[in-house]
Amino acid sequence: MCISLSLCPSLTSGSQPFASSHSLLSSRSTTSKNSPFLIRSRLSMDSTIPEVAYDYSPFLRIYKDGHVERLSGTDIVPSGLDPKTNVLSKDAVYSPELNLSSRLYRPHNTNPDKKLPVLVYYHGGGFCIENPFNFRYHGHLNNLVAVSNVIAISVDYRLAPEHPLPIAYDDSWTAFKWVASHVNGDGPEEWLNSQADFGRVFLAGDSAGANLAHQVAMRYGQEKLSGIDLTGVILVHPYFWGKEPIGTEGENLESKSRIDAIWNFVCPTSSGLDDPLINPLVDPRLDSLGGDRLLVIIGGKDFLRERGWHYYERLSKGGWEGAAEIVEGNDDEHVFHLNDPTCENAVALLKRIASFINKDEA
Repeated sequence: MCISLSLCPSLTSGSQPFASSHSLLSSRSTTSKNSPFLIRSRLSMDSTIPEVAYDYSPFLRIYKDGHVERLSGTDIVPSGLDPKTNVLSKDAVYSPELNLSSRLYRPHNTNPDKKLPVLVYYHGGGFCIENPFNFRYHGHLNNLVAVSNVIAISVDYRLAPEHPLPIAYDDSWTAFKWVASHVNGDGPEEWLNSQADFGRVFLAGDSAGANLAHQVAMRYGQEKLSGIDLTGVILVHPYFWGKEPIGTEGENLESKSRIDAIWNFVCPTSSGLDDPLINPLVDPRLDSLGGDRLLVIIGGKDFLRERGWHYYERLSKGGWEGAAEIVEGNDDEHVFHLNDPTCENAVALLKRIASFINKDEA
């Protein structure tokens, strides 16, 4: 299995962040292909050095004093013109109160009178790592914008466990409302005022970010946003789960128990694995999903594959009035395209997304 930074697959069940009377996960002294985390409690001989409570290397560590050290996805690369793709980017604050920003992208040297589709993108990382400003996601958005010819807003949101869910859902909706504040051409960001086509708006994300995109689309379906026409939703290897195994999920209960625990870790106040936030198949409001079209992209070797299929089938055969499509890459592992963006399948994935966005173009 490809080890992904967009969804940590090896937490064990029953985890509660920062609960001294509960074990976040069982200790392990060795690692394996199925258990990439080295998990241990380290006792320091020097009392001045903070003690590690839980070690989820190579992703993050939690210390006994409560602070979190992220070991991956924390790098920051500058915005600006990318010479390889001819895409221009810059950062913009969408929530001054919370000091949250997004990175905006648009093709360079475009006709200033031409309106472009709007893509609001949510990064993955199991709700607890990654950011839109690092090398992987900055490169991905440059490539995606170049192929799709859109204006993109790559959203930063607060991470668990310091900010447990549903905080990330609230931040994601706040960012979408900030985008909507430009529909009359008098918002704070000129790129959106002058070139955004709010009649062609798309939500997208990968892994946990696809979960966020789904939930924003659900909220839009309930509340709408004036001036915004949500044309489509694009979910790449979406992080959905549930209490009862589906299909091949039941073949490896140990792996399932580890994935189960991720939800407890990032959303400790949840009602459980059949919370509609993580299991949309039990959401009685699912048919109110916003958007006219849906594209679900799954990987044949992704441990979340079955959920993506059932989500697609439920919407395509249920009472939702939109048009659903699904694409499966037979040999694709979870978010493989972020790890190897130039491989043939990653290039094909970008082209498929671009085709979906520009489907109605003359």
